[in-house]
Amino acid sequence: MTILNDLYSLEGDVAIVTGAGRGIGEGIAKTYARAGAAVVCAARRTKEIERVAGEIRDEGGQAIAVTTDVTDEAAVNAMADAAIDSFGSLDIWVNNAGGSPIQTPLAELPREEWDATVALNLTAIWNCCSVASRRMNDGGRIVNISSLAAEMIIPGSGHYAAAKSGCNVLTRTFATELGPRIRVNGIMPGMVPTEIAMQAMKLKDEDLPNLEKMLNLPAGRLGTPEDLGAAALFLASPGAAWITGQVIRVTGGP
Repeated sequence: MTILNDLYSLEGDVAIVTGAGRGIGEGIAKTYARAGAAVVCAARRTKEIERVAGEIRDEGGQAIAVTTDVTDEAAVNAMADAAIDSFGSLDIWVNNAGGSPIQTPLAELPREEWDATVALNLTAIWNCCSVASRRMNDGGRIVNISSLAAEMIIPGSGHYAAAKSGCNVLTRTFATELGPRIRVNGIMPGMVPTEIAMQAMKLKDEDLPNLEKMLNLPAGRLGTPEDLGAAALFLASPGAAWITGQVIRVTGGP
């Protein structure tokens, strides 16, 4: 049992999780804290990340909330400084902030929406990985949250899919360029009914049972933030020490 605990322990690690105020980011932040990491919960909505950090502390974990817009380079650097100033190091960085609430055919997509989607889902990933690489010691780990959209044709979501495809390439390239000092991996989640996913797909809670039947996933259900937290824990843990440059599907099925 001790060996298993050691393989999946983050004891002594300091982790930044962006987009940590809700959904998948909240699931990852809480899973990391329960595994022993001190967690910096980052997002634009201060009230949400303060709630998550407070709930982690109430469970006996260590966490702070740092209001951050990941598309702002100065804010990203300040977030890294806050992690090191508060906890003494920076070991894990999860790039989870992302998404697009808009579904529009590419030829009709407003330029400002294209630019905003690329800035959040691609450029911010590049910048955050670059900042992380300069602040981490040997043994650092980066986990990028991508999307199944990166490998699919989804009419109306081409802008988001293109950015997430780029995220996958960044993940593999950073892994090659930063190894062996830092491991870089990614996750492509399947259908997890987060707020932004529901908004983009124009779904309501009462629509989820029908969506579950339509998808007919081998796992028998839709995903949860905790499912993604478990996958992100594995990729950041000593148990994944020989895994880098991979973007894994966590989808409830093939």
